[in-house]
Amino acid sequence: MMASSYNAKEEDGHHSGASGPGGGAAVKSKKPDNTAFKQQRLPAWQPILTAGTVLPAFFVIGLIFIPIGIGLFVTSNNIKEFEIDYTGTDMSSPCFNCSNNFSWNSTVPCKCSVSFSLDQPFESNVFMYYGLSNFYQNHRRYVKSRDDSQLNGDKTSLTNPSKECEPYRTSDRKAIAPCGAIANSLFNDTLDLFYIDLNGTRTKIELVKTGIAWWTDKHVKFRNPGGNNVNLTVVFQDTSKPVNWRKPVYELDTDPENNGFINEDFIVWMRTAALPTFRKLYRIIQRKNSMTPTLPRGNYTLDITYNYPVRSFEGRKRMILSTISWMGGKNPFLGIAYITVGSVCFFLGVVLLIIHHKYGNRSNSADIPN
Repeated sequence: MMASSYNAKEEDGHHSGASGPGGGAAVKSKKPDNTAFKQQRLPAWQPILTAGTVLPAFFVIGLIFIPIGIGLFVTSNNIKEFEIDYTGTDMSSPCFNCSNNFSWNSTVPCKCSVSFSLDQPFESNVFMYYGLSNFYQNHRRYVKSRDDSQLNGDKTSLTNPSKECEPYRTSDRKAIAPCGAIANSLFNDTLDLFYIDLNGTRTKIELVKTGIAWWTDKHVKFRNPGGNNVNLTVVFQDTSKPVNWRKPVYELDTDPENNGFINEDFIVWMRTAALPTFRKLYRIIQRKNSMTPTLPRGNYTLDITYNYPVRSFEGRKRMILSTISWMGGKNPFLGIAYITVGSVCFFLGVVLLIIHHKYGNRSNSADIPN
């Protein structure tokens, strides 16, 4: 009885705003408001899993996923793709000497040519990728080694980069632009594609180097200091090029719309890959005539300026030619995943239907009292 009286008085004190010693401020109650949400009186729905609800769900999921998976798989298989490895690990490879003798400190680039043939013509636009293997762009320190303010054109960060760029922050007492390990390891092989006709004449395939980067990267995340209509030589005069680069950032391209921090090859590389084996868009081969294929069937030569060593980390380099569809590039995994999930659901539905048909009536009859 005494405890009840004490609690009642304490509750009255809280609601009446009783003052503390010395006439202090009123003590507010910590009791939640009397609302349906705060008092947990909201209506709730708890599904009851029965054979009548579970079995149709399994069959519906299976009947929806399997056709979608088949469509995705067929669409992916219709995408034409050709891949050639030009690392030069084999002695018979034309690039064997380049891969053995070339390093980051080489002053003269090594050149090699790889011949191949296409058995089928490539229609519509063709996308050329370069691929790397055993290259971990997802390493935590590697991903953080950049200065986004510098890449966005901030003049203060241009001469005083972020400390996250260490040890590629300064060189020769000058700030490196662009700084960081990602920029320092920029892929810089040069790939040229030639078509060889029946007479043995080489015809160079036009490779478009613009439009390969994301629009938001090109126009929002990457900007040159002072804008795009300035003399980049003057802007970057107090900076140093990355250690492994052959030329400074303002000499990446002769086109001012594709030079400096807004160079699209540089922008594509700065978007790091999640897996150690990846590909990045290098060039676009645009179809000019609807009556002829973009890349006809026949013999081709890939001329390579071998600037990027990969043998030190047991990496591989490759060139990929690919068409695309409404779902993007070639990706059979998505279709296989849909087919697998749909098949598993349909199989489980059949198994549960058999179990329910065999044992369901027995369990219902056992619940009925005599």
